[in-house]
Order: sequence, then C-alpha cells, then structure tokens
Amino acid sequence: MKILSRSQVLKLRFFLRCRKKIEPLSKRFSSQWSNGFPPSPEMNGKAVPFVEENATKVEGIHKAVFDVCGVLETSMWGPAVEDALKMYDEMLQPELVVGVIRRLKDVNKALHFFRWVERKTEEAHGREAYNALLVVMARTRNLVYLEQVLEEMCVAGFGPDNNTCIELVGSFVKSNKLREAFGIIESMRKYMFRPAFSAYTTLIGALSSVHECDSMLTLFHQMQELGYEVNIHLFTTLVRAFAREGRVDAALSLLDEMKSNSFHADLVLYNVCIDSFGKVGTVDMAWKFFHELKAQGLVPDDVTYTSMIGVLCKAERLDEAVELFEELDQNRSVPCVYAYNTMIMGYGSVGKFDEAYDLLERQKRKGCIPSVVAYNCLLTCLGKKGKVAEALRIYEEMKKDAAPNLATYNILIDMLCKAGQLEPALKVQEAMKEAGLFPNIMTVNIMIDRLCKAQRLDDACSIFLGLDHKLCTPDAVTFCSLIEGLGRHGRVDDAYMLYEKMLDSDQSPNAVVYTSLIRNFFKCGRKEDGHKIYKEMMHRGCSPDLTLLNIYMDCVFKAGEIDRGRDLFEEIKAQGLIPDVRSYSILIHGLVKAGFAKETYKLFYEMKEQGLHLDTRAYNAVIDGFCKSGKVNKAYQLLDEMKTKGLQPTVVTYGSVIDGLSKIDRLDEAYMLFEEVKSKGVDLNVVIYSSLIDGFGKVGRIDEAYLILEELMQKGLTANTFTWNCLLDALVKAEEIDEALVCFQNMKSLKCPPNEITYSIMINGLCKVRKFNKAFVFWQEMQKKGLKPNTITYTTMITGLARVGNVQEAKGLFERFKASGGRPDSACYNSMIEGLSSVNKAMDAYTLFEETRTKGCRIYSKTCVILLDALHKADCLEQAAIVGAVLREMAKSQHATRFS
Repeated sequence: MKILSRSQVLKLRFFLRCRKKIEPLSKRFSSQWSNGFPPSPEMNGKAVPFVEENATKVEGIHKAVFDVCGVLETSMWGPAVEDALKMYDEMLQPELVVGVIRRLKDVNKALHFFRWVERKTEEAHGREAYNALLVVMARTRNLVYLEQVLEEMCVAGFGPDNNTCIELVGSFVKSNKLREAFGIIESMRKYMFRPAFSAYTTLIGALSSVHECDSMLTLFHQMQELGYEVNIHLFTTLVRAFAREGRVDAALSLLDEMKSNSFHADLVLYNVCIDSFGKVGTVDMAWKFFHELKAQGLVPDDVTYTSMIGVLCKAERLDEAVELFEELDQNRSVPCVYAYNTMIMGYGSVGKFDEAYDLLERQKRKGCIPSVVAYNCLLTCLGKKGKVAEALRIYEEMKKDAAPNLATYNILIDMLCKAGQLEPALKVQEAMKEAGLFPNIMTVNIMIDRLCKAQRLDDACSIFLGLDHKLCTPDAVTFCSLIEGLGRHGRVDDAYMLYEKMLDSDQSPNAVVYTSLIRNFFKCGRKEDGHKIYKEMMHRGCSPDLTLLNIYMDCVFKAGEIDRGRDLFEEIKAQGLIPDVRSYSILIHGLVKAGFAKETYKLFYEMKEQGLHLDTRAYNAVIDGFCKSGKVNKAYQLLDEMKTKGLQPTVVTYGSVIDGLSKIDRLDEAYMLFEEVKSKGVDLNVVIYSSLIDGFGKVGRIDEAYLILEELMQKGLTANTFTWNCLLDALVKAEEIDEALVCFQNMKSLKCPPNEITYSIMINGLCKVRKFNKAFVFWQEMQKKGLKPNTITYTTMITGLARVGNVQEAKGLFERFKASGGRPDSACYNSMIEGLSSVNKAMDAYTLFEETRTKGCRIYSKTCVILLDALHKADCLEQAAIVGAVLREMAKSQHATRFS
C-alpha cells in the first residue's frame, strides 16, 4: 500500500474539512468499549431507553466489526480484500472503524484499513480512530509508523489521550524495551504533545532499575517544564538512583532542588539517603542524614536503624554500629530481627564470631528464635574466613532452630568447593535432595564453576548433562562457566560444541562467552578460529565490550599480528567505547615487543591528556617502552612518580630499568639499583640477573659477570639458556675460547639445553681463533639436534671451511644455505671464490665471481688476485681478462678516492 506523504496528508485534510462532517455516533454512545465493541444494551439490569431505541443499529455495527475483522485477518491486503470490503461502504461510521482497528493484531493491516476508510469516506479520521491505531502499535510493539501518525494528529489539531499514551509507554516498559519507551516520549514532545503524568513516572521507575540516571533526570526535567507537579516520591526515586551509582554530587543537587521547591523530606527519603549514600562509602554523609531526620522531628524506625547499622558494619566502624544497635534494642521487648541479622553479619565480616554467637543467644532469651537468614549470615562469614569445620558445626546446630533453605545449602556447597573439598560438597547436595529441596540454577552454577577450576571437567559436564531442564534450566552463567572451564584446559572444540548447544537452547551468548572462546582459541595457537569467533559475534549482533576488545587485542599482539592489534585499538573507539589504562598498556606492551618502542612516548602523553590514572601494569609497560627506546632517564622519572603515588614497583618494573641501564653501558647505576632492590626484599628473578651478566659481559667486565652468575645460583635460581648465552658471548668476544668451552660443558651438565644461538656463538668464536675443525664438530652436533643455523653461523662456517681447504664441505654448505632461502654476504662469497681458486676449480670460482657482482656484493682485491692467478693456470684467458679489467677499475677507484 502506498503511504501518503506529509504534503499529501495536508492537502487531503484541507479537502476533507471543506466538506460537511458527519457527526460520529460515538458522541451518542458510551466510549467505554471492551474488545472494540459497543456496550451491551443493558446496564446493571436496567434497560437504557436510548440504547434500546438503537439496539438494532448497535447489533448491526457489532456484527459488521466481526465480519470486517474476519476479512482482514484471513487475507493479505490487496485488491481482493478491498473488493470484499465494498459491501460495508455504507456502514463506515466511526464506531465501526474504531471497533475494527482495536480488534486487529497487525499494525500494517490496521493502517491499510485506516487509509482505505479515508479514501472511501473522503473524511478525516477523528481522535478516537487515531488513538485506536496507536493502541494497536502499543499492543504489537511496532513503532514503524508512530512519527507519521503523530504528525497527522498534530496537523489535525488533537493528540493522543492520556490512556493511549500510558498504554504505549507501559507496553514497551513491560517488555523491557526502555529505549523505545523513551523514544515514544521524545516523539510526542517533538510534535508538541503532552505525555501523560503516569507515562513519565512509569518510565522513570523502570529506568531506575537499570541505572539509567541521566535519562531519568531528562524525563524529570521535562515533567517540570510541562507544569506537572512533581512529588516527594519522584525525588526519592531519583536520589536513590544517583546515590547508588556513586554520583553523590548529583544526588545532593536534587535534594537541594527539592528543598528549594518547599518539599519536606519524609522518613522514606531519609532512609533511602542513609542506605544509598552509605553503600557507596560516604558513611559520614549517611550519619548526617540520620541526625538530620531527628532534628526535623522525625522518629527513626527499624529500617532507619538497620540501614545505618549496616552502613557502619560495612565500613568496619563496629563500635559505632554496636552503640546504635544497643540504642535500638534497649527498650524493646520484641527484638528487631533485621537489626540482629545485620549486626551478626557485621561481627562475622570482621571475624568476631563469639560476639555473633552471643547475639544469637540474646535473641533466644528475648523469646525470638533466630531465623534461617541469621544462620546464613554466619555461614557466609565463616566461609569467607575459611572456617569450614566451624561452619559445618553451625550448620548442624541451626537445624534445632531453623530448617536450612536453598540458600543455606548453596553457601555450604560454595564454601566446600572453594576449599577443594568436592566430595563433601556432593554429599551436601545429596542432603539437600533428602530435605525435599532440589538444586536451583545457582547451586548448579557453583558446582560446575568449582569443578572446572579443580580440573574435574568430566564431573562438571556430567552435572550439566544430568540437568532436568523442566526443573532447572541452564542459564548464561552455566554455559559460560563450562565453556570457560573446557577452553582454559585446552578442550576448545568441546567448548565450541557447548557454545553451539547454547545457541540451540535459545540462549543468547554474551560478550563474556565470546571473550572466553577467543582467548582460549588463541591460547591453543588457533588464531584463525579466534578471528572467526569474533566475526561470528559481530554477525549475531552481540556488541563487544571493552574487556573483550582488550583481551582480543592482547591475544592478537601475542600472536605477532601487529597491524591487527593497532586496528583493534582503533575499533575500541569506533564501537563508542573509551580506551582505558588496560587498553593502552596492552597496546604499548605489544608495540614494544614488536620493536616499536619509540611510539611509547606519544601513547604515554595521550593517556595523560585523557586523564587516565596509570596502575602498576601500565607503568611497567610504559617504563619498559622508554627503556627499550633509549629514554632511560624518563623511565627513572616514572619509577619515582610510581613511588610518589603509592604504587609499589614490582620486579618487572625494576627489571626494565636495570636492563635499560645495562644496554647503554651505565652499569654502575644498574648495579646500584640492583642492590637497592635487594635491600627492599624484592624477590629478584633470572631476567634481572641475565641483564646484568649481559651488560658486564659486553664491556669486557667478565669477572663481574661471573660474580652475578654465582650469586644467581646461590639464591637457588636456575640460569636459563639466555643467561648462559650472555656469558658465552662475552667470553668469545674476549677470545677466551677455552673458558667458553668449559662454560658450555657446565651449561649442559646443569641440564640447560643449548639453542641455535648458543651453537652460533661457539662456532663463531672457534672460527675467530681459527679452530675450524672444532667449529665443524659443533656444526654437526647442532645439525643432529635439529637446530637451524642463522645467517651469521652459515657465513662463518662456510668461510672457515674454505680457508682451511675443506672446499667441498664449504661448497655443500653454501648451496644448502642458498636453497634454504639464505642470502650470503660479501665475506661468504669472497671466501668461497678464494677457496675454489685454491683447489684448482677456477671456472666454479669465476661463476661465483659473476654471481657476486650480479647480487651487488663487494669483491675484495685480494680475491680478484687469487682468482686471476687460478684462471691463468687453467688457461681461461677470456675470463682472466674480465677479472683483470675489474681489478684495474678497483685500483683506479681506490687511487681516485685516496687523492680526492
């Protein structure tokens, strides 16, 4: 059907207003219809004269509504439906139209019929027809045509009535579509309509339950603009919402506004303020409200006392809580159970269980048997303090006073599982069933979570598979716990199968589930599957949260995908999220590890500009970045800044600075910091010792390097391969090859496996002192261990073999090096040419000579002379002439350079 544009609607309105209007029957009949029908001809058993006179007409409309609805509901709108409706052309009174629209369950059909009536009657619809159409939108929760209908009503000069507005907003509130409900209010305001008072209060109440404080305040101010008289109840709702969110200033501002409007706070508001302000830690503010209500002549009730006692207990201000409790209890014959329970919880939370037990006995002496809630409070506190045996004793005692409930058993099961006592936890579960209580989803979630953490995955899966879905349906927490447990222990395929089962059970996976799958796929080295999970999440319309994107970015950087990691940082902003300290820490750490430490400076100041407060992890990442980019002084400043802010530097922090100082030969400062760290009792790790060994070794201070290694071993630490490599490299550079060989043997005897770098260091060192045969032994040992030599090792070995006349082995290595994708350097080429020339393989040497020139590598003069001599001996005069020409050009170039 074609929907009229606004200009067409306006023209139609003008045309219709020029015609004579038919007085609607609704003015003569009651407008209080049920199910879209006119009222019965009888009311309260008495005949209504006027209705009796029109009974025939009413019955006709009644039947026509049924018939028209039957036509509309059985077919799609089209020419056939319009033909079927022609028989009702003469009966299209407003009562019929309103009755039909109200009975329809499809807003599209209702609008088609609405427009068809307009065309047939050439009359504008009245208020009731438009309101009926809005009611259909409310019941079907379809707002596609809302703005169009409101615009037409605005042009017609009337708006939605209060009941329609309330039904529209209320329908979306009931279905928890609060954004849409808020949009309805905004749309009505756009067309200058006045939303109903109850629509505002209903939506404000609903928004308070989902902590949408700013939206609540917007609606509250709209009510004031419209002239509605706001009441103390609305102020209370708003103050509670803002205070619970920790937005104390906004809550206090509302209280000031309330007073300026001459409202006097009642006891309910004071109780809300005490509870809400206290729960966010502003205890003194809660005390202020407590004393203020007394000054206002109000008498604190049980809720007031209990709330204030709870606030004080939470802040561990137990003496004040006890004083207030005694004030409440001293003149009462019947104890306040809530206050007793709160005080028992307060004593238990600080480990004063004897005092808590005394309260239980005191309650009994006053003739009040402690409830299951009191015992559950005690059990909870005992569990948190790890007093499992004591908790089980109290559990046995409580049976004399109160029957354990589901919460009791859940507390015990959780406590036992956390303590690793899984078998007793299963026995408690059996006791629960014997008591006629069956595990609820919370019980199941506790068991599955604890079993997964204890690596008893098969038991966790068994509980999940044994669930009776009619009695206990798995929720998102159940699936999430099991998916995370399976994935964390390497069973990612099982975790994915469970995710698919979650989809089949009509559960919508949240960001936590997707985070678990992504992290665990990457952890198992299956990064492509991790990327697929992220794409699938986006495809299903699940928006990533900041935690997911941070973890995903961390995984991507660790997998070596630097550009993708950068993109994910930008995607955080694209998703409307604000990068936090963790986001920047991951980005900096990832870039530093990838060799982009110079970007640390820019990112650090970007964090500062955004007002982010660095935590220890962030400082560690930034300090490491500065050290690796050579800005060690800046790193030192940050180390001092950390201490000033009360953050304790960790071994990682000190390790970065010591390593940075060692790398720029500021070894005395590095060693002083090393000694300072030891004096503070920080447990040093192998990384710090290795940094110092490397630093001292590189500047030839080998004795100090040995002393550091000795201290490392005395501390009970085990030197790793990197540590030994640092010492071996220092010995090789000092040409103390015999000492290096001893060190190498010590390394092997201490069960530290040499790697390809270790062998490369030894081969290079042996070749350096012309012990080529010994180097070749190391080469062969390296090959047997399956270790792959690097370019320097290949070049060194080839050169060494060629120089001692083992040309055949050198040539074989040379060809193998090139076949594996290696790129020989000038030294390698020249050594091979000289070696081949010396064993009368002049043409092979010449072929390499041409290859060297083609590759752009430098030819040595000495190499040319040796090759030239070999070519003459082999009567390769043409090739000799070319080599001679190259030699002459080199001589001219050197001569020109000398005198330039």
